[in-house]
Amino acid sequence: MTATLSDCPNWKYLLQEFDTLYRYGSAGGSKAIRSHRKRVRDALSAIIDTNPEIVVVEPTRKPVVEHLPRALDLGARAAVSGVARALGHVAAHLAWDYGYPSVPKSLSKKYAYAEILGPKGPVRAQGLILGFVLFAPGTTYPQHAHQDIEESYVSVAGAWSENDNAVYAPGSLILNRSGVEHRITTGDLDPCLLAYAWAGPRERLAAPGMKFSARRGSARDGT
Repeated sequence: MTATLSDCPNWKYLLQEFDTLYRYGSAGGSKAIRSHRKRVRDALSAIIDTNPEIVVVEPTRKPVVEHLPRALDLGARAAVSGVARALGHVAAHLAWDYGYPSVPKSLSKKYAYAEILGPKGPVRAQGLILGFVLFAPGTTYPQHAHQDIEESYVSVAGAWSENDNAVYAPGSLILNRSGVEHRITTGDLDPCLLAYAWAGPRERLAAPGMKFSARRGSARDGT
């Protein structure tokens, strides 16, 4: 018998927390962020209404997952505590991955992501990907971009910066438009946990073609 979202309340509660992030978080006066928030929550609402299939994936771990308990503890005390608590209830069932054909050895112990909803997630859906990315303390995630994909990060735990422009605390949302290169660095003392959303064409989300950039400059700051 195939399980659906209505049969798996912990997954449904986690998606409800994503909806809260994108429904009630501030857009900071940005029309682009406001539009992105609406795009994500409208797509998510439509998916939830279909009562999608839940696929049992084989749980997989990467070395950075050793930092997840600390990240969840920090998140439970921060601005979006409901997300951290809901994630904790499904943490044992997550499949962590790198997403790249090859990952630098120095990064393999400091980074991994887990898709929650999407073409490869436990909650099967098209047209939207939701998940979490976890970084160890003192991580530099190299320059990269996503073609035809609009991406946002919402901080759950830990401090981080993008392109060295600012320090972002839990509750912050960063929007990366299609093709915009960005590099992430994290604080030295604690892990960093980010919720993310990818919106774009179904065919691109099914095969995003993730790769690191050959150069270090940023399209955003013109270098």
